[in-house]
Amino acid sequence: MYDVIIGGGGPTGMMLASELRLHEVNVVVLEKETEPSPLVRSLGLHPRSVEILDQRGLLDRFLAHGRRYPGGVGRFAAIDKPAPTTLDTAHDYVLGIPQPVTDRLLAERAGELGATIRRGCEVVDVAQDTDGVDVTLADGNRLRSRWLVGCDGGRSRIRKLLGIDFPGESARTEWLLGEVRVTAPPDEIATVAEEVRKTHKGFGIGPAGDGWYRAVVPAATVAEDRTAPPTLDEFRSRLRAYAGTDFGVHSPRGLSRFTDATRLADRFRTGRVFLAGDAAHVHPPLGGQGLNLGIQDAFNLGWKLAAEVNGWAPEGLLDGYHTERHPVADDVLNNTRAQSELISPEPGPRAVRRLLAELMDFEEVNRFLAEKISAIGVRYDVGESGHALLGRRLRDIRLSRGRLYELTHEGRGLLLDRTGRLSVAGWEDRVDHVVDDGTELDVPAALLRPDGHVVWVGSDHAALHEALPRWFGTPSRT
Repeated sequence: MYDVIIGGGGPTGMMLASELRLHEVNVVVLEKETEPSPLVRSLGLHPRSVEILDQRGLLDRFLAHGRRYPGGVGRFAAIDKPAPTTLDTAHDYVLGIPQPVTDRLLAERAGELGATIRRGCEVVDVAQDTDGVDVTLADGNRLRSRWLVGCDGGRSRIRKLLGIDFPGESARTEWLLGEVRVTAPPDEIATVAEEVRKTHKGFGIGPAGDGWYRAVVPAATVAEDRTAPPTLDEFRSRLRAYAGTDFGVHSPRGLSRFTDATRLADRFRTGRVFLAGDAAHVHPPLGGQGLNLGIQDAFNLGWKLAAEVNGWAPEGLLDGYHTERHPVADDVLNNTRAQSELISPEPGPRAVRRLLAELMDFEEVNRFLAEKISAIGVRYDVGESGHALLGRRLRDIRLSRGRLYELTHEGRGLLLDRTGRLSVAGWEDRVDHVVDDGTELDVPAALLRPDGHVVWVGSDHAALHEALPRWFGTPSRT
């Protein structure tokens, strides 16, 4: 019997597996595809996701395969403005990295930590009771675990089997995505693409490495069967309709469809089963938030579920996954709805777009929108009020002994203490206590959850020992 079964081996599932394995949770990832997809659906990681990688000591291996784009932060609705200069992060850039590379690196990390990864295993049925969850696979085999997490994408079978409602708006617009070879010269492709994008923001074509090109173009209609990939002839036809040329595309590595369907599961948990990533929310790809949102879901859920498995989770901690992440996902759906309107070629949306572009010349507006896209503006309700840090993740700051994020690689809680008078006695197995007089922390002490969000600030020992049980359970000793 496993502690946790994860249905779906994409970036959300692999990130979650890694977080659980940091705490020695017995976890298996079930992925229905026998081989990883080569299709580049996502092109980058936003600052909050980059921070998460840094918090777990993974950033260097991602930087080795990616490219930093400082100006990419805050391109709301593809409005070309300089990145805001006052973002509260040490990583004020988008990390350009193809999704297959992200998938591979996260899978390697999960494997290194001891997660079992089984490909070619499709979940076809789920039944839960008070003690655990039974999962039936397409080959007839059954597995049992204490918990199940559905990370199986926007058409999630696990969500459907549980009968979780998925309200929202059906697709109105469809795009065709292809990774192809081309015969047109690179300069010609770049010139044509730049001209088309002046009026059609939903169009794009550019190099994807190793001689491949990635092209996105609006479809003629929304297909009745969106699981069926477009044909190469259909793809060529749509390129000619928008660009006047098909660029000589041939030998596709992958062709697929995606839409502006916008849906949010009405609950992220039912009993012993959770939803994360696209299984819990789908939205237009504007702003490139989908993969990032899934990684951030996993980062929020992982330590909480591990705490439950390991027996120290305080009451209500697991329910906090839904109460914290559901509003975040809802906000992403709203901002992608807005961006969808702003890229329309119609006169009304274009007028609003021009007005917003003028407003983004104000640093406060530009920063506000950049914080939405990058997720560094997320603030959870941690049951405390007063200090501006409460509920927010703490940026990577310099300490006298190095960097803050260097202290968070093991996924434990952290008391960052400038006073030297505080203690985590009784919680040492869950919370690290670091006394440091670094000046970048402008409070006497801060208590951080394993995901880096601040849940207490101050200097009073009694108040700290009221906060510790709320987030880290009963002390192991007095």
